[in-house]
Amino acid sequence: MASRHDDRAPADGAVAPPTRFERLRRNRRALFVVAVVLLLGQMALAMVTAAVQQTPTIDEPVYVGTATVYVQQHDLRYNPEHPPLGKLVIGSGLLFARPHLDPAFEGDQTELGRRVLYESGNDPWRVMFWARLPVIVLTLLSGLVVLAFARELVGRVGALVALALYAFSPDVIAHGSLATLDMPASGFLLTSVWLVWRARRRPLPYVPLAGVALGAAVATKMSMLPAVPLLLVLTVVSVWHAGRAEPGAAPKDDVRSRVRLLGRGAAAAAGAALVAVAVVWAAYLTVDPRLRWTAPADLPAVHGLRALLIDLLPVPQPYRDGMRVQFGFENATWQGFLFGHLYRGSLWYYLPAALLVKTPIGMAALWTAGSAALLAVRRLRPAAPYLLVPPALLLASAMTGSRDLGVRYALFMPVFLAVAAGCAVAVRRRWAGIVTAALVLFTAVSSLLTYPYYLPYSNEAFGGPEKTYLRLHDSNVDWGQDLGRLADRLDRDHPHEKVWLVYKGAGVPSAYGIASDDPRTVPADQVHGLLVVSDTSIDKADARLKALLATSRRIDEVGHSITLFRRP
Repeated sequence: MASRHDDRAPADGAVAPPTRFERLRRNRRALFVVAVVLLLGQMALAMVTAAVQQTPTIDEPVYVGTATVYVQQHDLRYNPEHPPLGKLVIGSGLLFARPHLDPAFEGDQTELGRRVLYESGNDPWRVMFWARLPVIVLTLLSGLVVLAFARELVGRVGALVALALYAFSPDVIAHGSLATLDMPASGFLLTSVWLVWRARRRPLPYVPLAGVALGAAVATKMSMLPAVPLLLVLTVVSVWHAGRAEPGAAPKDDVRSRVRLLGRGAAAAAGAALVAVAVVWAAYLTVDPRLRWTAPADLPAVHGLRALLIDLLPVPQPYRDGMRVQFGFENATWQGFLFGHLYRGSLWYYLPAALLVKTPIGMAALWTAGSAALLAVRRLRPAAPYLLVPPALLLASAMTGSRDLGVRYALFMPVFLAVAAGCAVAVRRRWAGIVTAALVLFTAVSSLLTYPYYLPYSNEAFGGPEKTYLRLHDSNVDWGQDLGRLADRLDRDHPHEKVWLVYKGAGVPSAYGIASDDPRTVPADQVHGLLVVSDTSIDKADARLKALLATSRRIDEVGHSITLFRRP
């Protein structure tokens, strides 16, 4: 008689039921996929909400106007200080919005943005949504790179930690929902670094792809250029490592083998550089295949090492002239605001201080822990130069700049350090997992509580988003994004009242139904009733505006970026 065990045994040719281990592994895989979808889903919701509710920030009309000219007229004359790829990304959305622009329009890039959004019969809400949507998509795709990079280093749990920090980063959400260039450039650069890292195992498919991503980064923002030599060095390192790991490789002390591997790495780096240059040229030729270009009449003169660098780069002439414009900006003197102090010039510690204010506390703690783990855990140390050196180099470069205008100049920090933070799970201590989970939860709660006002975010140690304007200004808090919300608030709470408005932004108040006058254009004794002031204007107030504010009573705020006062 067959035993009970024999009765349950599969017949010949039948498929055995999955074991308990196989079921557990499948369940873990399914939970991992669900967690990824939830994290990216909440991020998408946050970015789309911001994109729908916010009016144009200061830089966006210029990029949208330029992208419109790219798509419709194939002309490179506007906004030469930034390469065209990021604006082509924005322009891909404008193919669906189809904004009207008179081909005969003549004016500067600021006037161009105003003409496209407000003076050509276009719906500014619709145009801005479609312009922002491709950047949102790119930001989500960059999240998948964060996930993949961290998973290769520390597995699924670490990958989810990294993706959570990326997906809940208020700065990434804020700038990933705008038609600007900072987030695409940072995403392209991280992708390039990840591909160079993967070249440690298989150089051939990944080195050329890394060159494409690197070219995309520098074809989006010139501020990515300092990372190029570093990425080429890392390419040499990766190819060297791949050669040492090949079966039958020569002994490590074989000089001839070392020279051969070094030559192979140098050739791979040169190939990646050529691919990157080709991508830059392709971006310009996509706009105008004939590459027509006339240098601006007011192009700044550049001398010394900067001029030599410009002349040596094998890039199109519009790129070179754009670099001259950027160097001209760096030679100018700008106003800054930090911790209540308005100053002229720049402070070398501005960006680290601003990041301290605007980074969630749990996120900053995990950045530190993950970076320490990269250096302390032996199997992770090879990844440290790939994850820690590029953002450190770019931050050092940005700290020498003359424009203290926001952490967007260091947006690569939360992108790269999200991957590094995932490495915190490599610490083999009982308490480490609990602390990591608690810090991720703290970060998520802090981010969710600021919804949907991500641009003015600051962490709890500095009073939260409603207090950011006391410590920072410009794109850290008030970039002109809340004009539409102000219109709704005035219509709801202050209908038919006289409005005195000091607005800092690129939007046109009347386009959103706001009838207002500037209180700085009339004697102070004529300014009575509702006084509305952008928070950056409060931070940078001159003596006249300060006097008006001193004799007014604060009654409300909009979006943590605009303050309403009652003046008797």
